[in-house]
Formats: sequence, C-alpha cells, structure tokens
Amino acid sequence: MARALAGLGALGAALVAAGVAWAVSPAPPDPRAAFGDAAPADQAVVEAGRSLFTSNCAACHGPAGQGGSGGPSLVGVGAASADFYLRTGRMPLSAPGQRVVRQQPHFDEAGLQALVAYVDSLGGGPGIPQVASSGDLHRGWELFQANCAACHNATGAGNAIGGGYVAVDLGKADPTTVGEATIIGPGAMPRFAYDDQSLADIAAYVRYLHDAPAPGGAAIGQVGPVAEGFVAVAIGLPLLILVALFAARRGKPSDVNP
Repeated sequence: MARALAGLGALGAALVAAGVAWAVSPAPPDPRAAFGDAAPADQAVVEAGRSLFTSNCAACHGPAGQGGSGGPSLVGVGAASADFYLRTGRMPLSAPGQRVVRQQPHFDEAGLQALVAYVDSLGGGPGIPQVASSGDLHRGWELFQANCAACHNATGAGNAIGGGYVAVDLGKADPTTVGEATIIGPGAMPRFAYDDQSLADIAAYVRYLHDAPAPGGAAIGQVGPVAEGFVAVAIGLPLLILVALFAARRGKPSDVNP
C-alpha cells in the first residue's frame, strides 16, 4: 500500500509539473505571421523604401507600384526583380522610354535594401537567390552552351538578337545577378527553373568567362562579332585593295622600249 501511494504521489507531481511547464511555455509561432506585418525594424526599412520610391519611381510605376503609362506594375515582382534592376543601375530611368542599360547603381547599399524591401512588400514574388560558390565548371559550360550561348555569345560577350533586343555582355555579372536574371527573365530573356546546383554551376562558368584565356588569338575586347567584322573590313579590305593594285601593276607591260 505504501509503495502504491508513493507511486501515485510521484505521478501527481509529474502531472503538476507538466501543467506548469505548459502554462508558462510560449505559444507556437503562427505560420501566417510570415505573411503579415513586418517586424518594427523591418517596417522602418520598408517605410524608408517607400519614401525613396515616391521620389524616384512613382512617377512611372504609380504611387503604390500599381503601374502606369510610364512603367509596368511592380506588384508581385518580388525582391529578386527589384534587386536586379536597382543594383545593376538599370532603374530608375531618367525618362520613360529610355533604353534600359547597365550603369552604376543610383543608390547606396542602405537605399538599395530599403527600395527592395518596399517593392517586395507590394506582393509576393521570387526572393533574392542565394547562389552557392561551389559550382561545377564543366557542368556550367554544358548548361551555358545549351541555354545561354545562342544569345549571349559563347564568350558571354553578348549579341544583338533581333527585334531591337540585345543579349547583354556578362562581363560584370556576379553570381547573384546571374541567379536573379534566370529567375525573372529580364527583357527578351526567358525564365529558367534551374535547381540550386545548376544555378551555381552556370554562375561558376560565367565567373570563369570574366578572365578566360583566348588561345585562338586576340579577343578584341570580347564585344562580339560586330567588332570582329569591323576589324576585318577596316584592315582586311585595304590590304586586299593594295595587293590587287600591286598585282595589277606587276602584270602591266613596261612602257620602255627594249
């Protein structure tokens, strides 16, 4: 009987302890919280981004990013798109309809992060990819040749692809920029659904192209076939004319009588 009473007492004590622990333990996180309001510090960044957006972007994209006659809607484009266009200096434009080209970014790092946070807060969209640095170079070459070289050139130097579009030079593309471009498909570029490893492989190959050797001769700045054609015409054509004139002169009979 004594042992039974002791066992009951121990069980009761355990139940009381469990009840106390349950009462003071924090509630499990609400999975919907990730889609609700940002934390105070994050919200301050978003508000700073809203101010920058109003003064630099709203004239084209609308006061709430809903789009307008001067620019498309930014609702739902996500952080990847905002970071790509802002960090590469492609946005904001000086005027609607201006050509979108890579430039120095118009904002410092704090401004970039604030604007990206604000655009991301407008709606869902892909986040900034975390591209690993352990890519396989050979696999990256295979993927690049199969999916990228037709437009960006085998050397990554870029090329005109028709319709007024140009596949840009990849000489300044860092791994994150490569990842963002494949996700959002800027300009005429299609979107790709690479897995993380394939994305790291392509980024590794693009990084290799920045300083790749040119065993076939001078790369002429790696600016594509236009430059090569210009060099061929500017140098080769005059040489060809000189050779033709020299050959014609040698074949002409002498005016001096024997």
